[in-house]
Parts: sequence; structure tokens; C-alpha cells
Amino acid sequence: MSSKSETGHVKNVANLEDLISFCRGYGASYNPVKDHMKLAQLTTLYEEANSVLNELKLGKTNFDIATNARRIAFNDLKPLSTKIVNAFTVLVGSDLAIADARGINRKIQGTGTRKKTDTTDASESEMLPKSISTSQQSYDRFIDHLGSLIKLLEQYPTYTPNESALSIDQLNTKLNLLRTTNTSLIDTYTNYSNAMMHRNKLLYDVETGLIKTTKEIKQYVKSIFGATSPEFKQINKLPFKTLTRQVFS
Repeated sequence: MSSKSETGHVKNVANLEDLISFCRGYGASYNPVKDHMKLAQLTTLYEEANSVLNELKLGKTNFDIATNARRIAFNDLKPLSTKIVNAFTVLVGSDLAIADARGINRKIQGTGTRKKTDTTDASESEMLPKSISTSQQSYDRFIDHLGSLIKLLEQYPTYTPNESALSIDQLNTKLNLLRTTNTSLIDTYTNYSNAMMHRNKLLYDVETGLIKTTKEIKQYVKSIFGATSPEFKQINKLPFKTLTRQVFS
């Protein structure tokens, strides 16, 4: 389901199409001096606005897909880490090495190593753009901790579990998967973020945006036909809203 803000962006663009149609209907009477208010430029603005909204939809879809893929890839990391340490404890006789493995596992589990204010982990159900930086640090740490655990395992030839999922080769494959899905999310977020910036500039730039242009057009039509004219009333009822929370957050 679309959010109210997303619907608002779409409504702004849809209302621009209505505004263009009304202005075209005024015939030769609609003859503004400023180029960006002329019908040809308004039509171009409308087409570009629709294009950027579609670009944003695609960016959001790809971002959601990448977010889900990463969540799935990281979902079993904590129980997997515990299984690794249990196998390591059985197969390796060094108390110091076992202590090191358990220390890395505690970092992966998030027990005794994080500040209480850091609640982000790989099972988070929300990945909002404004929080991606903090969340990304957590995923980077998970990758780093698993890499450290694998490096520790590689130092002990006796670590040869029968369970294939716990073998060093499979763990390296898992590590590569975590890196790949993490990188994919970073790339798709960049595309999504760029699409949001493109939309915000096109619609809400204080000097050149759609909202500013439509205000000027309403004033122009008012100056031509008068404040009580049916023409002005016709276009003045079209709402164009600046969605500041989306634009500046």
C-alpha cells in the first residue's frame, strides 16, 4: 500500500496534467512571458515528472528486494556461529583458542560487546533510508566477525566437522554470500536515494520546481481573467502541496 506522502507526490503530478489541460483550453489568452510557464515546457515538465516517479518506484522495488535478500542471508548467522563454536570446542583441544572463538561468537550474538543504545541487528524488520548508515555498520561488523572466526578455524587442522555446513569451504561460501548481498543493498540504496533526490528537485526546488511553477501559473491566470473569474476558480481549486517531510528528511 502506498503511503500518504507517496500518494501526494503522484497527486501533484496528476494535478499538473489537469492544469496544463485547462491552460490549453484558454487558447490564445494563455500567453505567458516566462518560458517555463509555456505549454510546451509544462508538457515536458509533466513527462519528466512521470518518468522520475517511475524511476523511484523501480528504485524502491529493487531496494526492497535487496533488503529482503540480505535479511535472508544474515538470518541464520547467529545460530550458525554458535554451531561453529560448539564444533570447534569438540575438535580443538586448546582452551585459549576456544576462548577466542567464544569471544567472536559473543560479538556476533551481540551479548556483552555492544552499548545498550545500539539495537540494530541482522533481524531488523525495517530498513528505512534515514537509518541505513547506522544499520550498515552493524552488517559490516557481522561480516568482519564471521571472517575473523573463519580465520581462527583455519589455524587448526583438527577442525574437520562432518557437517558440511560447518566446513571451512562452506563457511567461506557463506561469507561471500553475506558480502554480495550487503554490497547489492548498498548499490540499490544509492540508486533509490538518487531517484528521491531527482524527484525532490524536480517537484519541490524553491526556484524551479513544479510547485513554484504552478503557483506562478495560478497568479498569471488570475491577472488575466480576474480573481472572481471562472477560469481562475477552475485552476485555483487544484491542490499542489510541498511535502517537506519527504523532501528534507
